[in-house]
Amino acid sequence: MDTIVIYAHGESRGNPGPAAVGVQICDEVGTVRREISEQLGNATNEYAEYFAVIRSLQLVQELFPGKTKQLKFKLHLSGEVTKKQLNREIPITHPGLVPLFIEVHNLRVVSFPHLTFAHVRPELNKEADRLVNGALDA
Repeated sequence: MDTIVIYAHGESRGNPGPAAVGVQICDEVGTVRREISEQLGNATNEYAEYFAVIRSLQLVQELFPGKTKQLKFKLHLSGEVTKKQLNREIPITHPGLVPLFIEVHNLRVVSFPHLTFAHVRPELNKEADRLVNGALDA
């Protein structure tokens, strides 16, 4: 089974403040299939990171229509807390994040049975970071 690697990052300048997401999707041989760099308006770092996950999964559905159940996905996140919350290792402490968690959970159940989340150091998520900063600087 092929593994699609996703690099996602959400960031806020000011926390809360101007926020953006950056996502890079690579196929099993490392070829970049899609990148996005989007502003979110004002948000917290945590909200931006969750939204980066949601946008990642939406983009993958567009790239691989009807095939997401047959593929493996590894989603790399800079946010360790977000990764731990999505893997149910720690509780969500901010009530505003619960609807975002539920949205990710529902996407996972319906379309992504082979999805894993991994925390990576920022230097290993540099392309997603580049995309976030590009959106924030625009």
